[in-house]
Amino acid sequence: MNLKFQNALKKVPQTVPPIWFMRQAGRYHKHYQALRSKHSFMDLCKKPELACEVALGPISDFDFDVSILFSDLLFPLEAMGMGLDYKPGPVLDWHLDETNMSKLKKVDTSLRGVEFQKEAVIMTRAALPKDKSLVGFVGGPWTLFSYAVEGSHKDGLKKTKKLIHLFDDFCEILMPLLIENIKLQLAGGVEVVMIFDTSVGEISPLTFHTKIKPYLLSLAETFPGKLGYYSKGTTEAHYSLDMKMASWAGLGFDHRWDLPLWLKTQKSSGFVQGNFDQLFLFQEFSDFKKTLDVYLESYKKISISERAGWVCGLGHGVLPETPEKHVKYFVERVRDVLAENTGEVRS
Repeated sequence: MNLKFQNALKKVPQTVPPIWFMRQAGRYHKHYQALRSKHSFMDLCKKPELACEVALGPISDFDFDVSILFSDLLFPLEAMGMGLDYKPGPVLDWHLDETNMSKLKKVDTSLRGVEFQKEAVIMTRAALPKDKSLVGFVGGPWTLFSYAVEGSHKDGLKKTKKLIHLFDDFCEILMPLLIENIKLQLAGGVEVVMIFDTSVGEISPLTFHTKIKPYLLSLAETFPGKLGYYSKGTTEAHYSLDMKMASWAGLGFDHRWDLPLWLKTQKSSGFVQGNFDQLFLFQEFSDFKKTLDVYLESYKKISISERAGWVCGLGHGVLPETPEKHVKYFVERVRDVLAENTGEVRS
């Protein structure tokens, strides 16, 4: 386990935060590209030895503090009978509507469709250096619903919102599978399972609180201190007191948030993860260095105790064609800048 990540979970003040990126094992990375040239994306996810190899690459090359299960959030939909292929993006065999809800498989038969993740976690944990942490992930109920209905989360979720009356029925089938999926990953050895809700920012705070939040709070209560929640495109209005203070392991925020202000003024459970704008990694190197230093200055302006719990990362995942040089520099620069004048030895 990584000491910095464990400190963040417990909100123990520390000068240098742990660092991990969403999609840190992905298409920008030569290590991944080499494996992908020999294997399908499905095999990289479903063959535990390959998923382990993909996950280890960014730890070896960039020295992130935390590794992430290499998988995809749509596998529960495949397990529920919707099919799944990548061409290269995800394509389901059919989309959910009023006529086909009965086609969804329930947990007693769908669970076997995600069991490969446990073996991938076990192999990844065994291969990781002992001073690195490992997290897993699942998709948020709303994000999985939007994919089930539309096959993506683009264009404002017009069809998904039209069919929102199906959401509760969908969750009645999905939630038992998500719970068992989380149990599998925890049993395999992950320290935290992240819930990634990448399409929830497309809905209003009112809809979030009335339709989506009850399912999220139910998951947090089922696994106290073991689930993190990341949402893309949400606002402060989405984060009511009960959402902030639920039994989360932590909360993740995209680059639209003033995270130093949140750390300084807001009370919430566990770590706070984020949130450098991933698109700034595409700047010319000299400009990127300046942008990153400005970003880090905003964290240096708050006290070490105020930034307790911070897990440093991007606003969202690493994008394809992101320069590896910039990723490596980001990790090194964060550690150097925040260790300055503290007497802390970089590790």
